[in-house]
Amino acid sequence: VQLVESGGGLVQAGGSLRLSCAASGRTTSSYPMGWFRQVPGKEREFVAAISRLGSTRHYADSVKGRFTLSRDGAKNTVYLQMNSLNAEDTAVYYCAAASAAVNSIVTQRRDFDSWGQGTQVTVSS
Repeated sequence: VQLVESGGGLVQAGGSLRLSCAASGRTTSSYPMGWFRQVPGKEREFVAAISRLGSTRHYADSVKGRFTLSRDGAKNTVYLQMNSLNAEDTAVYYCAAASAAVNSIVTQRRDFDSWGQGTQVTVSS
């Protein structure tokens, strides 16, 4: 599967961005999907995940209440709406597709086998 992220950019603290992840070669509703982020010198960390059928979502504590993950089956795209951004949200954001078509949600990095190229999000304070 090919994943292409878009929507990153520079935003002031308190602002919003919406990231998109367009998939080809596999429908996004066939596998659990997730978003991770990484800053230089640190491990890639989990941000949010959605189950294969979209019925379950899970968020990292650091983004809970501010970020919302959704999917559009018709467009084969998942979205990450990010509100109330702060400087700690600055990172490269990666979309990922799980390796197994399970119905449960997937949050561990090792369980994702397809990754996008990443999109930079920079929040200025």
